[in-house]
Amino acid sequence: MINIEELTGICDKLGCRITPECSLREYITFRFGGPCRALISINSAETAAELMKYFRERSVKYGILGRGSNIIVPDDGFDGVILLFGSDFANITVEGTKIHCEAGALLASACVHAQQAGLSGLENLFGIPGTVGGALYMNAGAYGTEIKDIIVSAEYIDSDCSIHTMLPEDMDLSYRHSVFSGTDKIITSVTMQLKEGESDAIKASMNECMAKRSSKQPLDYPSAGSTFKRPAGSYASLLIDQCGLKGMTCGGAMVSEKHSGFVVNKGYATCSDVLELCEKVQKIVKEKTGYILELEPVILR
Repeated sequence: MINIEELTGICDKLGCRITPECSLREYITFRFGGPCRALISINSAETAAELMKYFRERSVKYGILGRGSNIIVPDDGFDGVILLFGSDFANITVEGTKIHCEAGALLASACVHAQQAGLSGLENLFGIPGTVGGALYMNAGAYGTEIKDIIVSAEYIDSDCSIHTMLPEDMDLSYRHSVFSGTDKIITSVTMQLKEGESDAIKASMNECMAKRSSKQPLDYPSAGSTFKRPAGSYASLLIDQCGLKGMTCGGAMVSEKHSGFVVNKGYATCSDVLELCEKVQKIVKEKTGYILELEPVILR
């Protein structure tokens, strides 16, 4: 049972913002989905830990949201409280060749901070539309670089609602996976090790990466990014192309005609449209090629 009045009082004491019955469609890049019971904007690791403790003591359902770039929200929404790791918890500091980011910091902002400080190592990740916390959660990567290549440490809240530090050797980092994936551990900050470089050259590399994304990916449509994980031995987009599914639609959802690895929202898609289309693609690809495609975005349940 969620007591909104009591929860609002707690948020006031913690200095964080709360929005009851908040629509989530504007908080995810797919631009659809129903409301949550309340959305709380996290302002510190301590605030998140206090709220987690409160939720667990009262058996309150809660979920975590960052930039919302790898999330699918059901049409009927989320019957619980969402903790938003966004602009209120997005501080970035550079110390020597290390960059420290609060979990709500945009990965793109971290890339710009690094470039301005003449630090190289993040430029291939420029343009990934997510937070630094989310990037570590799924070990985000692009153009030969993954978070696992540069991570030094992460601060997180464990199931005991206390704050801990974890080193890379304990993170179980692999393709689109970390030890945090699918668990109740919440990443609160990330520290990455970069190397000295030339600011103008780093900026040129960032621009090149963004140009590649713009030319190959359907950035003009709302989406959750790559829709399917890369299956061992092939590529999702290649398999979907081979099956002739580019441009396939279901309601307002469509397999992108520009890059078939993306299911996009034509402007009026529902969660049901997207999931139905994904299921059809998975079924046809399996029948025709034998490959099993796994969804990359997380469904908020």
